[in-house]
Amino acid sequence: MRAYEFYATPKNGVIAIPEQLQVNITSTIKVIILDDTPEFEEVSITRKSDLLLPPSLKTDGWKFDREEANAR
Repeated sequence: MRAYEFYATPKNGVIAIPEQLQVNITSTIKVIILDDTPEFEEVSITRKSDLLLPPSLKTDGWKFDREEANAR
């Protein structure tokens, strides 16, 4: 099995094989698609101290009952 790698932009759902590779590919091929789009949105951190801050939760309107919490 041989592997060829190239970058392509799909047009209407079609990916064109470069001409120089078309002469080498004459049988059924297996296609694996790797998308270069990042999975996660990058977060910019301007200060190192921002990394050390604990997460914050908005607790307005929450009722805290120590007895109920300890019963669980």
